[in-house]
Amino acid sequence: MDELSIFVDESGSDNMQMTYYLVTLVFHDQDTDLSESIEHYEQALRNKRLPDIPFHASPLLNGHDSYRGMSMETRKRLLSAFRVFFRHLPITYVTFTFEVNNYDSVVQMSNSMRQELVNYLFNNLPMLQKYRVVKIYYDGGQSSVTEALHKAIDYALSKNAIVYRPAIASEYRLSQAADYICTAELTALKYQHNRATATDEKFFGSWNRFKKGVLKEVQSKHA
Repeated sequence: MDELSIFVDESGSDNMQMTYYLVTLVFHDQDTDLSESIEHYEQALRNKRLPDIPFHASPLLNGHDSYRGMSMETRKRLLSAFRVFFRHLPITYVTFTFEVNNYDSVVQMSNSMRQELVNYLFNNLPMLQKYRVVKIYYDGGQSSVTEALHKAIDYALSKNAIVYRPAIASEYRLSQAADYICTAELTALKYQHNRATATDEKFFGSWNRFKKGVLKEVQSKHA
């Protein structure tokens, strides 16, 4: 094994105004080819006459950004197409969840992120050390995540890892997969604590349906 890629995404904000802050790491062995899965996904979009735009779950659900002006039916079809694509991806993942109210500041929360990441990396060192190179892709969207990643990686993996900050979802399908996972894990928390929104229910249905469908499919890839 030569190279491992780790794609990082978060659901949350450094303004500390959301209930939960999630950080997801998606793992992909570069020896495993993704081209066939991507080709099938893009062909499915063409067959269904759907636009091939970078998948971004929150704007899709709420009709914002690139999804502005699209009907809910079209957005549901885009979500369904990505869901099928995700099922066939040869990846694994881990998600770290932080309850924002447990922290007095974003610095304190970032320190907790770093510790969780360090613990995970050390617990999985035998697997990580099988690779000559471990590459981490993150868009640098939240400074707390960026700082936690750098500190954890420098401490646990040292020179075996390189952090690529300019990874953006429009360029990497696996960044989009990390975004999808974050949304699924966050939605599960919202259902479990009776905080699901009308939008959640319109796209995912009842908690039981979501749990047996989307969430089960996502968590089947948990590392």
